[in-house]
Amino acid sequence: MKTAARTTQKKTVQVLNVSIDNLSSDQLMAKLADGGVVYTTNVDHLMKLQGDRDFYQAYSAADYRVCDSQILKYAARFLGTPVQEKISGSDLFPQFCDYYKHDDSVKIFLLGAAEGVAAEAMRRINKKAGRELVVAAHSPSYGFEKDEAECQRVVEMINQSGATVLAVGVGAPKQEKWIHRYRHQLPGVKVFMGVGATLDFEAGNVKRSPAWVSELGLEWLYRMSQEPGRLWRRYLLEDTAFFYLLLQQKMNRYRWSPTAHASRVKATKRPRLRLAAPRIQNQFVNHAVLHGLTK
Repeated sequence: MKTAARTTQKKTVQVLNVSIDNLSSDQLMAKLADGGVVYTTNVDHLMKLQGDRDFYQAYSAADYRVCDSQILKYAARFLGTPVQEKISGSDLFPQFCDYYKHDDSVKIFLLGAAEGVAAEAMRRINKKAGRELVVAAHSPSYGFEKDEAECQRVVEMINQSGATVLAVGVGAPKQEKWIHRYRHQLPGVKVFMGVGATLDFEAGNVKRSPAWVSELGLEWLYRMSQEPGRLWRRYLLEDTAFFYLLLQQKMNRYRWSPTAHASRVKATKRPRLRLAAPRIQNQFVNHAVLHGLTK
């Protein structure tokens, strides 16, 4: 029975307008030996992808899109297409460092976080790896992605460092758009990762939630409790509409196209959608409990 399950397992899982690669973390680690662009898909990404064409283009060009959210893992099972494993960016990056710490051809450049944070993350990672795994780190100025001259300076820094891996942690959708725009100017880099807040975690600047909180799908609540001013709108208003769209997909009513959807999103009466979303969320949670999805 177990063998049959493996052979029929889907290689990709469609959630809204994103095709997620159904890989285990070990499978992904092995594949990255050949390079690639990796994004870790979560609910916030999915909601931003509904109305941001540039973000969608960057996302579509990635080699790997993996499940970064326990809620997204529940959602995939709710849709009847379960994913093997949750691979969050904050798990992926340290696992990558550990997996390739003895491979001298792997040289990492860290880009992102506040002043001094990337440098501290580099120091800690290299100490743990026992070698200069991270060869350089840079914390860009706020809004750097809008300054072409600064972006070109960053490109030059990365090229001069000799890095073969670039981990960008400036938040979505900025990090994915930056990688998409400048990756072809970085010929020495083989692996690109969008890692979000991972540099803060690696530097010890922000604490990660306990493992049991993450496994229950409540890491968003833990993070919001740490940074309520920055994250409350994202988690309580913007992302709750995901459950409405998920139910639409379950009923085969979800429709999306990269050319038409942006205008439809702008035309949507957002207050009504925000009021409806909590009811949809409750229905989803009840369904999950009844069918054992939260186990």
